[in-house]
Amino acid sequence: MITDILVVGGGLGGVAAALAALEAGRDVILVEQYDWLGGQLTSQAVPLDEHPWIEEMGATRRYRRLRDGIRDYYRAHFPLTAAAREHPHLNPGAGTVSKLCSEPRVSVEVIDSMLAPWLSAGHLRLIQPAVAIGADVDGDRVRAIQVRRLTNDEEITISARYVLDATETGELLPLTGTEYATGFESRHETGEPSAPEEAQPDNWQALSVCFAVDYVDGDHTIDRPEQYDKWRAVEPDFWWGPLLGLVSPHPRTLEAAPRAFVPNTDEDPLTIEADQSKDPGDLNLWIYRRIAARKLFTPGFYDSDITLVNWPSIDYFEAPVSDVPADVAASRLHDARQLSLSMLYWLQTEAPRPDGGKGLRGLRLRPDVMGTSDGLAQAPYIRESRRIKALTTVTENDVSMTIRGDAGARQFLDSVGIGMYRIDLHPSTGGDNYIDVPSCPFQIPLGALIPQRMRNLLPANKNIGTTHITNGCYRLHPVEWNIGEAAGALAAICIEDGVEPAQVHEDRSRLEQFQNALVDQGIELSWPEGVVGY
Repeated sequence: MITDILVVGGGLGGVAAALAALEAGRDVILVEQYDWLGGQLTSQAVPLDEHPWIEEMGATRRYRRLRDGIRDYYRAHFPLTAAAREHPHLNPGAGTVSKLCSEPRVSVEVIDSMLAPWLSAGHLRLIQPAVAIGADVDGDRVRAIQVRRLTNDEEITISARYVLDATETGELLPLTGTEYATGFESRHETGEPSAPEEAQPDNWQALSVCFAVDYVDGDHTIDRPEQYDKWRAVEPDFWWGPLLGLVSPHPRTLEAAPRAFVPNTDEDPLTIEADQSKDPGDLNLWIYRRIAARKLFTPGFYDSDITLVNWPSIDYFEAPVSDVPADVAASRLHDARQLSLSMLYWLQTEAPRPDGGKGLRGLRLRPDVMGTSDGLAQAPYIRESRRIKALTTVTENDVSMTIRGDAGARQFLDSVGIGMYRIDLHPSTGGDNYIDVPSCPFQIPLGALIPQRMRNLLPANKNIGTTHITNGCYRLHPVEWNIGEAAGALAAICIEDGVEPAQVHEDRSRLEQFQNALVDQGIELSWPEGVVGY
């Protein structure tokens, strides 16, 4: 197969990259491992993690099409109450984590509809489910990528003028010999106050295998997981008790944080304010990542709310799953899935009830919501990727409120987008507790998207030039989407003008031309004055 641009990885970054390239007139092949496009929003099942100003600013025009499309889908196809239907910022799940919490299958429908015209016209070819297994590299250029279909083991070689790595863990970087970093850099290397004295390349953020539940009459207890006894006995030194439980460290204070988990609470979902700059919102776990609030729909349509379990107690930080042999990775992913099932079983059999009893046996796993047979998400929620050795590496010193103060985040003349989230690092495989650092609204520098050596490979996910620490604020949904858009647009303009990414970066006039094109596409390059981080 031959194409202009090959995008490997169909998460939010990969979808955004494909759209940007397609709308610029290029042909694209998109390769995705799982049954659903959309990555962390769909196959990983995580509702949108966004900054509090998302309804007014700080998102690209295409990302707004995605968000608007989700709301429009609910209005068109679901029996909403009149008040919910008329609400301009409809939040179907009324979760406190985000102003737009929804079921993953709806997001799949919207993403598929955004790509449908290009598939119909033949400008986009989708290879799914499939994974990259090899690369043909000539010095500092990638000539082709070999992929394997997971349905029949057919192997396909794809040649492209530009190759975009939009995988969740930077899978193309080792395949192509692209230089990359993993884990914690040292304080000596980056100058970051939160970094350790010595580099820890095997120290990765935890991943999580999410699942959805509701609460209805009956006993819906699952079979006792094979590793339940193992996970029931785990008590990390910094955890304030057993891993399986409702008490865990508060991410910002590291003190013991008892959580509540009371199904089908009776609050008015239209009064929920999701604003993590005021309140993280994670102390009530039923509401925190709720993806369907029954009271927003006509009475009786939903028997129960549906909530997503993506909590500290299912964070798998026992060992790295990336940059290890395939059999080791598979074994550790199995352990992570067992941890999640063990947490569910604990909730069903041992969790405290408001009436003083134990066990929420009406808690029901929802495999239909996840699109799987076992009820767990199709893919693990990946928080950290391999990261390219880039022309520019964003460090804690560029975005931390403690360091930058009133000056705000570092201003990059080569900005290709903006984002905002706290530096939010979950417990890691090196034994670290949460690292949670207030950050300033920041920019995405073009230099972070350009490898130091490779000439036609670009990152399009959370594999850009950040550190272990700044990955914690550049890894969320709208930033990943913006990164993908910028990478897709960059590849397209390089083909159009016969130049290479490094030339766009180093030539001021070409850079300004590219930035103007991004602005025309609805990509914001800077924050307005007065927007303060948290």
